[in-house]
Amino acid sequence: MILVTGSSGHLGEALVRTLRKNGREVLGIDIVPSEFTSELGSIVDRHFVKRWMKGVDAVLHTATLHKPHVVTHSRQSFVDTNVAGTLNLLEEASAAGVGSFVFTSTTSAFGRSLTPPPQSPAAWVTENVTPVPRNIYGVTKTAAEDLCELFHRNSALPCIILRTSRFFPEEDDREETRKTYDDANVKVNEFLYRRVDLEDVVSAHLLAIEKAPSIGFGRYIVSATTPFTPEDLIDLRANAPLALKRKVPEYETEYARCGWKMFPRIDRVYVNERARNQLGWRPLFDFKYILNRLKAGTDPRSQLARTVGSKGYHSRKFAEGPYPAE
Repeated sequence: MILVTGSSGHLGEALVRTLRKNGREVLGIDIVPSEFTSELGSIVDRHFVKRWMKGVDAVLHTATLHKPHVVTHSRQSFVDTNVAGTLNLLEEASAAGVGSFVFTSTTSAFGRSLTPPPQSPAAWVTENVTPVPRNIYGVTKTAAEDLCELFHRNSALPCIILRTSRFFPEEDDREETRKTYDDANVKVNEFLYRRVDLEDVVSAHLLAIEKAPSIGFGRYIVSATTPFTPEDLIDLRANAPLALKRKVPEYETEYARCGWKMFPRIDRVYVNERARNQLGWRPLFDFKYILNRLKAGTDPRSQLARTVGSKGYHSRKFAEGPYPAE
């Protein structure tokens, strides 16, 4: 049986949907009821976690407080959910002899490492970049990652950490971006360097379950495959449209048809090479693939992403944007 935490959430629902479709036995837990959640309860409650860890072969741990909660939730809440909750799961998974533990982390964990100094090339972000968390969200996610590594080292629990890039469907939290670009334009641009489709995120998690016992422990960036190389980093920071035209010249025609434009500058590129090489991950939705879907008049999102749709992060709406930003 596979335990999915945060099963009422965006990724959690997608995982439960896919596992059920594949005929896998799955148990979803969450504090929010939904048709994808079997048991209601919090990972902060050690007794609840212990009760439902029995008979579990693999854990997909997606439950978390996210970056959009930084303004609306206390730091203690982040520590309770993201750190103590993860610790509860790791301890009970280890005690129950779980064979694979997959932790959904975030490229936001890199924090200030993602912004190069002025006049510098764009950052080439691999798993070797040292995180410098920007807020309590990043701090608690990196702390939870370290707990996973500790439990692998001390208890031989097979743990895989997936640092996922953006896959949320909500609008960008920056007002300037929302005013300057069409939302679909923003998201397609981001597939060049910091976005991934939900279907590809799910496939990475399912591969991680399979590979965890043989790998033991690993951290992996889960982001769409970029067309860029380190040789493009200077131009990306100075003139991103020029760099893109060199790699994907046909983009200009399609963008003109859509009334879109490329960002003037890109300051970082997430690199998924380790996930492709070690997990055997083959993400389908990259910039060129999406461009071809646009040319064909097809929705650039996967069917899974369209089915799950937007979950939102809060129970109420905010006048200043999809969620309050720091």
